[in-house]
Amino acid sequence: MNVTVDLGRRLVAEALGTVILLATVVGSGIMADRLTDDVAVSLLGNTIPTGAILFVLITILGPISGAHFNPAVTIVFTVRRELDVSALAPYILAQIAGGVFGTMIAHVMFDLPLLQVSGTIRTGSAQWIAEAVATFGLLLTILGGLRFRVEAVPMLVGLYITAAYWFTASTSFANPAVAIARSITDTFSGIRPVDLPGFIVAQILGALIAAALAGWLFAERRYKLPPITAQGTD
Repeated sequence: MNVTVDLGRRLVAEALGTVILLATVVGSGIMADRLTDDVAVSLLGNTIPTGAILFVLITILGPISGAHFNPAVTIVFTVRRELDVSALAPYILAQIAGGVFGTMIAHVMFDLPLLQVSGTIRTGSAQWIAEAVATFGLLLTILGGLRFRVEAVPMLVGLYITAAYWFTASTSFANPAVAIARSITDTFSGIRPVDLPGFIVAQILGALIAAALAGWLFAERRYKLPPITAQGTD
């Protein structure tokens, strides 16, 4: 992230990115659900646009704000002292507001009621563990990419989320702002508001565990192995 960019522009980038992300997630879910009765095909139709738009958004907005679009990511970067603590709350508020607005835009595009309450049940230990795993993997992907292949981060995140849609029981929300925004759509991608706390706690926990592991696993210090010497020689 370019820290010379003023906070106002960074917040607009975070809000705009999350608007487009949620318009894509919710909109593609609605479109897929209308085009087929096959749930697997609908999920695929939801997955591909989400991974693709993440690549685009991170590429064009990353240099401005860091392209978090995710309170869990913002919390981790604040803990790592790579984002000033004074920007934490504004970033998260921008992300949540952007997510809600993006969901409403999707509703308008598909001629649906602007605000809805989701009735999709997503709760239980399997779902919470899936969200912790999904967010853990996302943060490990981001931090590993920043450590070794900065230019590849947009592709890495897009590909990770594409995969995580399918290997997690929760279809990988991995983002508190996304979860909140998806609670106000009673469509394919929705989640009941009552199920939000379990998801959000699991997401933040998974993110913090990933940050702790990455701090050790991706450490910059390198240790040289001692030379191999022949046994029994002077």
